[in-house]
Amino acid sequence: MKSYVFPGQGSQFPGMCLDLYQKHSELKEMFEKAEEVLKFNISEIMFNGSPKELIQTKVTQPAIFIHSMAILSILKDSFKPDQVAGHSLGEFSALVAAGVLSFEDGLRLVSTRAKSMQKSCENTNGTMAAILALENDLIENICTKINGIVVAANYNCPGQVVISGEVKAVEEACSKLSDAGARRTLILPVGGAFHSPLMEDAKVELSIAINNSNFNEPICPIYQNVNGIGENSLVNIKENLISQLTSPVKWTHSVNQMIKDGATEFIEIGPGKVLQGLIKKIDRNSPTSCPDL
Repeated sequence: MKSYVFPGQGSQFPGMCLDLYQKHSELKEMFEKAEEVLKFNISEIMFNGSPKELIQTKVTQPAIFIHSMAILSILKDSFKPDQVAGHSLGEFSALVAAGVLSFEDGLRLVSTRAKSMQKSCENTNGTMAAILALENDLIENICTKINGIVVAANYNCPGQVVISGEVKAVEEACSKLSDAGARRTLILPVGGAFHSPLMEDAKVELSIAINNSNFNEPICPIYQNVNGIGENSLVNIKENLISQLTSPVKWTHSVNQMIKDGATEFIEIGPGKVLQGLIKKIDRNSPTSCPDL
């Protein structure tokens, strides 16, 4: 059973998608459509932009989505998923892959999500930190005792959890978690506190955009971040997309559930190989790959 997975923010790199664009002429039309939707020259930033330009949330998210969609476009008829999942932003790529959204509608939603999240980042003083080699329940327990907002935001794989919240609260939590035995705590170079209560304002704009978009029945189950189980109900899919902004990414749970439901091969569609690495740490026996393009 083939399971396709799509990466999220953090997978971007200067020159992303340029080699595919030069090799596959059909991508020219896709990029033209993207720039009509976005109203700015994203190909220039993706192909020639600096890391500083690429790290802006309003640029990063559409860029990663477009890169994933470019690979899907090249695969064409050979793409036949049994399951799909995406890490955070990647969930929108997964929805297009499952036939729920068109490329244009998916990109509009990603753009709305990115802009609203960037606005929330600018209005709050938030950050995120990776916590290595500490039990989930201990991390959660310590976060609840910190003065301020800090929560577990990404359950990436066993021994790797990302916390998110107010800068001072995250810093204090890192100190306490180090004392509790974490092998390492690392403040991440991100623009804000994603998947935390600090993103609450961003849900308003995204909710409106989702409810005004055309959603189609999925061709296969979508394993969503909020609960980690395969969804086919459009009502649930929409609600989970909105909740995802302030809820943790249950990636470990999602991958384990996909395996339980029959996944025999994971194929990563997008820039980089981040998810392949995480999946190997979740279940070392599961084959992982990316398409040879």
